[in-house]
Amino acid sequence: MDLRILEIASNTENNKILDKHTHKSKNKNPICGDEMEISLLVKNNKIIDMGYQCKSCIYCQASVSLLSQNIKEKSLDEVKDFINICENIFENTKIILEKKWINFKEIFDKKNISRKECLLLPIRTIEKALDDQIK
Repeated sequence: MDLRILEIASNTENNKILDKHTHKSKNKNPICGDEMEISLLVKNNKIIDMGYQCKSCIYCQASVSLLSQNIKEKSLDEVKDFINICENIFENTKIILEKKWINFKEIFDKKNISRKECLLLPIRTIEKALDDQIK
C-alpha cells in the first residue's frame, strides 16, 4: 500500500456531522461493504461545507478526505463536471484534471485500479446527495 494514501486518509478535519445541511446521502459499496454518509451545506449554488462519516477501507477514507478538502467553495456545476470526469478516470483515455482537482491524480492512479469502487464511493455519494436535495 502506498504510504501517501495513508497520509491523505489521516486528515480527518471534515469527519463530522453537519447539523445544518441542505443535502445528505448514504451510500454503500456492494462489492466490499464500505459505507459512506455525506452531508453538504449549499448556499447560492456553492458548496460551503461538507461533513462525512464512513466505515470503510483506507482508499475510501483517502478519497473522501481529499474530496472534503477540495469541494468547499466550488459551484455545483464545477462539482458535477468533476463527478462526470471521475466516472471515466480509470479508462484508457487520457483524463485531464483541472488544476483545482489535480490532487486527485495521486489516488486516481492506474496502480489503484483494483480499488476503483472504493475510491469512487465518495464521489458517487456526493452525486446522490446533490440529486436527493432536501425539499
